[in-house]
Amino acid sequence: MSKKSIGIAIITLALGMGGGYWLASKKQQTTQSQQSTRTDSERKPLFYRNPMNPGVTSPVPAKDNMGMDYIPVYADGNQSGSDTAGTVTIDPVTVQNIGVRTALAVRKTLTREVQSVGRVDYDEQLITRLHPKTEGWIGKLRIDETGEPVKKNEILLSIYSPQLVSSQEEYLLALSNMKTLKDSPFPDIRRGASDLLRSTRERLELLDVPEHQIKKLEKTRRVMKFLHIHSPFDGVVINIGARDGQYVTPQTELYMIADLSNVWTYVDVYEYELPWIKVGDEAHMRLASLPGQTFIGKIRYIYPYMNAKTRTIKVRLEFKNPGMKLKPDMFADVKIHATKQVNAIVIPSEAVLRTGSRNVVFVVRGPGKYEPRDVNLGISSGGLVQILAGVKAGEEVVTSAQFLIDSESKLREAAAKMMEVKKPTAADPRPTMDEEAKDMKSMDMKSMDMKGMDMKKGKE
Repeated sequence: MSKKSIGIAIITLALGMGGGYWLASKKQQTTQSQQSTRTDSERKPLFYRNPMNPGVTSPVPAKDNMGMDYIPVYADGNQSGSDTAGTVTIDPVTVQNIGVRTALAVRKTLTREVQSVGRVDYDEQLITRLHPKTEGWIGKLRIDETGEPVKKNEILLSIYSPQLVSSQEEYLLALSNMKTLKDSPFPDIRRGASDLLRSTRERLELLDVPEHQIKKLEKTRRVMKFLHIHSPFDGVVINIGARDGQYVTPQTELYMIADLSNVWTYVDVYEYELPWIKVGDEAHMRLASLPGQTFIGKIRYIYPYMNAKTRTIKVRLEFKNPGMKLKPDMFADVKIHATKQVNAIVIPSEAVLRTGSRNVVFVVRGPGKYEPRDVNLGISSGGLVQILAGVKAGEEVVTSAQFLIDSESKLREAAAKMMEVKKPTAADPRPTMDEEAKDMKSMDMKSMDMKGMDMKKGKE
């Protein structure tokens, strides 16, 4: 075979292969065009979106200022008419690429420990201020140092008072009178003597004359110059208001005595921790001066006002004080075991999008399908937040990539609102996008005509 014949064969083979490839690609383009035409005829755009600004949309085809066509946005094939506005459907590849993670809403018992620094103080209900019931002079202070412990009924001081002396004399006269008239044949006389004796004795008791001195008076029948004042309970003297020989009146505070068998501890609780605590909750207290010891008490009162500077609320705790180990003005570490929230529906805190006015979570409605929901939040603890309304136990919520889903959700919601906008009527003759485009085109033509006329005039 000659070289010429070989060349012709090669050229013929190349032309055949090229023609076959062209026919195959033409057929494929025709098939794709037919499928696209069929798909476009079945799918109608919801609206048209500005290619440069997705927030700008149009119900009809339009162009932007740069002459670019608006992009048609079609209804999601997986979205049903019962779906909430803003529901998003994402293909599995995208879900994996953006790192979507989910968690289940579960019922759980929430607990929390509120920690704070406390200050030990006196139990105000166990503080007594002693005042004399009459005027007089201090004879002798038996307890003359602050901080000194005292026992119940221990003698604190002796006092001389003219009123007490006269009251003793009246009581002695009543005793003598009763002794004389107790055998009288007249009942009224016997009753009068008895009433007088009782009233004079009551006067001594009301003036705080101790029982042992009244008995001594009855036994000796001699008026005592100095009478005693006793401690009402076991405690510690925290203030002394008189000294030996001092003239005192009922306004004079002789002693202030505190019973330290019980103490109060004040703690400051932050505002966000307040929903956790309530009266009766148990508290554990530790002190640096008593290492290894834990005191157990309870919350007795939550004050009804807040400290404006620290934004905290004062809480009062009550503790037993065996051995008087707890001393007022000590500082302590306090741990409050807050009330348990039983059967609370909880989700991870990171699942909630907090926008200021709304709290939103995305609930999984199917593979790649996410529905936005407003939720009411309760208390938080350990990275979990309580859901009061909006999500049920067992539902799955998105815990990561919510911001990407949220941006798409807002676009879908805007699309749904666009479909709900009513069409222009005679009563509301707002121009459509077609009319606006025609008006703009007309104005451009008029502007070109005016420019042409100006150029002609210039040439003439």
